[in-house]
Amino acid sequence: MMKQRFGWHVLVFLAPAVLIYTAFSAWPLADTLRLSLYSTDEAGGVGFAGLANFRKLLFDPQWFDAFWNAMRNNIEFFIIHTLVQNPVALVLAALLAQRGVRGARAYRTVLFLPTLLSVVIIGFSWQLILSPLWGVTEKLMSFVGLQDWFGPWLGMEGTALPTIALISVWQFVGIPMMLIYAALIAIPDDIVEAATVEGAGPWRIFWAIRLPLILPTLGLVNILTFVGNFNAFDLIYSIKGALAGPNYSTDLLGTLFYRTFFGYQSQVGSATMGAALATLMFLVILAGVGVYLFFIQRRLQRFAL
Repeated sequence: MMKQRFGWHVLVFLAPAVLIYTAFSAWPLADTLRLSLYSTDEAGGVGFAGLANFRKLLFDPQWFDAFWNAMRNNIEFFIIHTLVQNPVALVLAALLAQRGVRGARAYRTVLFLPTLLSVVIIGFSWQLILSPLWGVTEKLMSFVGLQDWFGPWLGMEGTALPTIALISVWQFVGIPMMLIYAALIAIPDDIVEAATVEGAGPWRIFWAIRLPLILPTLGLVNILTFVGNFNAFDLIYSIKGALAGPNYSTDLLGTLFYRTFFGYQSQVGSATMGAALATLMFLVILAGVGVYLFFIQRRLQRFAL
């Protein structure tokens, strides 16, 4: 038998993607990791510092409170998305995947449309809607007798972050909904029809057949939510600015990184400290993805099979 020749033409097709990925993703990441090991002195000189920047972020009182406050807020931001966005997306996808739903295409379009809007538009619009001075929220709540529950939610430390998280849920719920919807409609009709013949009702079919088969997709949705939330920046910045007020109650790792790297008001920017913070963000995301891939996804796939 003739020895199969290597297809060099494959490299020609891969080269543009590899070059673009290397230039705009791999190389900046590697350079950020390198820069995090250096420090800048008062004269602007850069010298090798090892893990000194990481010790500052994790243990120095000047950085400790800000970093762990942002970390706690990020975890809360993620938990709200996990407990609200993904269950709502599952319910919506399950309803739209039912046969005979009139206007299903229109509903999918309407629910997915906010994800296409600019974050600046979303932030500005919801600021107007929730404003105690000229917003419509208090008036709408008065129609159902809940006007006493209304408050300046974006201006209070205890409610600002959950409010912004729910705004984010409203904007991005269409993405997990469509992923789950695609998984549901991919289930073979033979399985569902066999269960129907055996006398299983819609709820029984969903909990015993559909849900186990889409568990890998639900796991993927959760890990995408994790990665997206720990990279969150734009919505917080568009609503509360770089200071992430009130009193840093909406400060996430993304906004803390922005102030650390570029500086803001009286805070002087530091490229090396910003790189160290970006590296910690990368390690947190890498650890979360690693735990999911090696300990959760495998079990979900076995259960689905």
